[in-house]
Amino acid sequence: MRSLLRQVSAAVAGAAFCVTAFAQTASDAGRPPALLPVESEPAPKLIPYPPLPEPLARGVVIVQFRTENFRIMPVFGKTAVELSPRVGHLHVTVDNTPGTWAHTSEDPIIVVGLTPGAHKLRLELADPNHKILGTETVSVNVPDLKASQPHKH
Repeated sequence: MRSLLRQVSAAVAGAAFCVTAFAQTASDAGRPPALLPVESEPAPKLIPYPPLPEPLARGVVIVQFRTENFRIMPVFGKTAVELSPRVGHLHVTVDNTPGTWAHTSEDPIIVVGLTPGAHKLRLELADPNHKILGTETVSVNVPDLKASQPHKH
């Protein structure tokens, strides 16, 4: 009796597995394959947003962004260039200074300590070998916090 019960249980489990596998295949029939060769992917795109006004009023620059056809991740090197969908990082440069850094997450970009006045953040979409795939510039006007504080006598 136990043997028959095991056989029936195995048959039911097998049938459920086959139905599930068939259902997944049928529903995916109209979708493209999960991985495409990198060359056939749409071009990556970087969309930065203006700095958040509330932190900027305190002198903190926070720039949110999103990407299309590209994922920001801390991966580097020749083999990572071939990953699909595309992966890479951002190069962030403030006011064309030589100090550029790699931003490797989808978290907002945060810059503190800028002098009051106009600044430019250059954001470059870079592949894992640092090849630039696109560039966007965000203009920032850091307020003069000392000028906005009331004078003490």
